[in-house]
Order: sequence, then C-alpha cells, then structure tokens
Amino acid sequence: MGDKRLRTFAKAMRKEPTDAEYALWQMLRSRKLNGMKFRRQEPLGPYICDFVCHARKLIVEADGSQHEGSKRDACRDRYFEDQGYRTIRVRNEDILEDADAVALRIIDEAGGR
Repeated sequence: MGDKRLRTFAKAMRKEPTDAEYALWQMLRSRKLNGMKFRRQEPLGPYICDFVCHARKLIVEADGSQHEGSKRDACRDRYFEDQGYRTIRVRNEDILEDADAVALRIIDEAGGR
C-alpha cells in the first residue's frame, strides 16, 4: 500500500474506532497515562499501529478474538521489533472490563513504574 493510501486509510480508521479502541484512546490521549504521548492509527512502515508511543518505542494493539493466533499479527510484531519497537496486544474485553489493569500493564511495559 502506498504511503498516501496508508495515511488516508489510517485517517478513516481514526474516524470509526471500535468501542475498545475508543475507550483505550480516552485512557492514552493528552498524556493522561504516565505522561506518555501516544498517537492513534499511526502508519509505521507498511502497517498501521492502533496506538504508538514513539518516545518509549511502544505499540499497543487492541485486539478482538479474530486476532488470536494470527500469523499476520506475528509478522507485524516481528517487523515492529526489527524497527526497535515493543508490541503489546490487549484484548478488547480486557479494555472494556478492566481498564485499570490494562493501564498498569502499559505503564509496566513502558518501564514507567
């Protein structure tokens, strides 16, 4: 996918978040979580990250059940790792049912505690 097409697609995705993506964004936006600056639906190479904190080299992916055991996701994660990023995958149910635990996990992964 070309750079312009990828950016256009990312912009469209920002306009129609899932319930879990919306809830997670409310937690991450405006440096609310431990002062970290996250961007959402951000192109990185040939992929779009759900949420990325460039300063901490941390990517947070909100995943539904269709992502369990996904070879495509494993490939994406390896690409991001090769770029120096860590990826954590959070289940949509966990975001909606236990946001505090999700927030603590993100802080831990970012090395912020």
